[in-house]
Parts: sequence; C-alpha cells; structure tokens
Amino acid sequence: MVIMTAKVPKRRLLLIVLLLIAAAVVLALCLRGAGGETEKPAKTGTQGATNEARIDFLESYGWQVEPEPVETLSLTLPKELEEPYLSYNVLQRAQGFDLEPCCGKTVERYTYTVKNHPSGKVCQADLYICGGEIVAGDILCTGEGGFIAPLAFPKDA
Repeated sequence: MVIMTAKVPKRRLLLIVLLLIAAAVVLALCLRGAGGETEKPAKTGTQGATNEARIDFLESYGWQVEPEPVETLSLTLPKELEEPYLSYNVLQRAQGFDLEPCCGKTVERYTYTVKNHPSGKVCQADLYICGGEIVAGDILCTGEGGFIAPLAFPKDA
C-alpha cells in the first residue's frame, strides 16, 4: 500500500479553487448558448429606432408587412418578470432574445400587419424596442385557431 501526502499552501489552494470555479462558469455559459432548439434570430441587438429599420428586420426573416404599424404602445416592464411575461420570455429566449435586461424600463411595441403568412390567416408581427434596439418579437394570429409564434418564417411554407 502506497500513501502520498502533499502540503499545499492556503494561497495556492485558494487560487486552484477559484480557477476551477471560473472554468465551471465558462463551461456552463458555453453549454447554455449551444443548446437552443429554435433557430436564433438573424440579427440580435438590431437597431429598431426607425420604422425602416424595423421593416428591414422583419423582411430579413421573410415577412412582408404593411409599411406603417397598425399600433404603437409604450409599456413599462415590471422590475421582475412575472406571468404573462415569464411565459412570453420563454419564447423570446428560444429565439435569442431576453426581456430580463429591460425589467423596470419602458418598452415600445410596434405592431405590423403581415401580408404573407402561409396559413392565409390575418396575422400581425410585434416588435418590442428598448433603448432603440429590438429586444423581442413574435408573429400573432388571432381568431379561431389563433397562435403566437417566433419570428422565423415557417419552414413548411
């Protein structure tokens, strides 16, 4: 039987523990970013301060929309997300957005009429802007059989 011992100074042991923790955090962040099931948006952090920029953004996904929004709305997000924002943020995170950095801030919602949804239903595209940047978006079809979907154009179209 062989027994080995080593004397490690406390400073060196603390440094080793800190390096292991840092490596675990980096690994967790890498794994979190690589595990999405839904297609990431073409341009996260996209400028959305102008109507033209928002329309260009929607067109980059393949959507054709009316040139002017049918509705604009300003709302202040709560300091901590709760329902229905929590459920909505699940959809946003799946497509590469996140509302949490905007908690407690005023967000503008621009709603556009979609002219080319493959279902033929009347649908709308919503874009949420915080600090001049697009921070969330969805495609919303109301009425019978209505649904909310990510911005990615349906692949089976």
